[in-house]
Amino acid sequence: MISKRIRSFADMDVVASHSRHILTLFSGGLDSSYALKELARRNCKVTAMAVDVGDGVDQSDLKSIADHFGADLEVVDAREEFVNVGVIPAIRAQAKYLGIYPISSSLTRPLIAASAVRTAKRLGCDAVIHTANQSQNSLRRLNGAISQLGFGGWYGTPYEFSALSREEKIAGLAAAGLTRFQARGISGDANLWVREYESGSLDNPEAFWVPDSLYQWTAATQSKFGASVQIRFEGGRPVAVNGKRMPTMELVEQLNYHVGSFGIGRYSGLEHLDQGEKVLEVREAPAATILMDAYRHLETACLEYEVLREKASQEQLWVREAIEGRWYGKLRESAEQFIDCTAQQVSGTVGFQLRGGAADVCSIVADVPLYLTDRDAWEKSVAKIRGSNSLQIPEAMEVAA
Repeated sequence: MISKRIRSFADMDVVASHSRHILTLFSGGLDSSYALKELARRNCKVTAMAVDVGDGVDQSDLKSIADHFGADLEVVDAREEFVNVGVIPAIRAQAKYLGIYPISSSLTRPLIAASAVRTAKRLGCDAVIHTANQSQNSLRRLNGAISQLGFGGWYGTPYEFSALSREEKIAGLAAAGLTRFQARGISGDANLWVREYESGSLDNPEAFWVPDSLYQWTAATQSKFGASVQIRFEGGRPVAVNGKRMPTMELVEQLNYHVGSFGIGRYSGLEHLDQGEKVLEVREAPAATILMDAYRHLETACLEYEVLREKASQEQLWVREAIEGRWYGKLRESAEQFIDCTAQQVSGTVGFQLRGGAADVCSIVADVPLYLTDRDAWEKSVAKIRGSNSLQIPEAMEVAA
């Protein structure tokens, strides 16, 4: 029986000789471009698929590379889907890796895998190739999602067992007439929710540096924006900023630049690989930072303590299953159902005052609050009600006395 997993370029040889039509995930970066070169050399029918999850896709650039290697190009606009199945659940689940930084590729990879499986079925592709490597958690997240979605063809990445340096890939592409790629540097993965960076000057956690030019949302341009932000939620979904209602995608985009302009939302942290090794990642996520913070404050105003305490454990379960590549499993689905149930009660507005590097909460206004607004009045009312049930001397004891 032939294995359905693609783990090397030798495996790609087998697939190319048996496959009718190969779908390869394509970002236009070095790894996916080199994979296209290798597929072109094997003379098989190839469609390169790019998925737009919110940080822009240069279709002309992608098409020029695909055309260079004789591949068809498919571009899938998954921005709205990403908002609904990734961003909103992440806000509700307080989706941070060990509570340190907002997760990112854990949210997009299952969506990209689902787009790949749908596109492969529509085009009649019997193989799906991606280009994650051993030091990227996308490897297990894409493989896990494709497997859980029940794809029956070959799938995987040739870079799992065929390790090539960046310089080797650049030289190979240059020899094939594509000279646009540069020597080793920082690589990135961006979407509507998070901009994430790794490699290059970020390789060594013991001594790394981040060029200021890397950051886009968190550039210091406070003068363009006001220092206050009010975010309204309805049924656990953000619906307005400073009183202006807007679609969630537009709301997140606006907050990235507004909140980010105060230098809010920069993170550095380690993440574990499949076998336990750790790699450093740097990211910026201003909208994610303030939206999750606002949601946490608002749900504490709306939900009972025991519900909140149980929700905290479900959040960690949700995040664990997402980062381990088990997005389409029953554990994450069940945790999300619990979290979504609690979200129906979370409506109201949270206000922040922004300053350099920080967002200070200045108001929490829940539609149906559990908090007190006048402690003295509450104390008197409660004392009167509860005092009427205080200890009374039984009538028989009074007579005896």
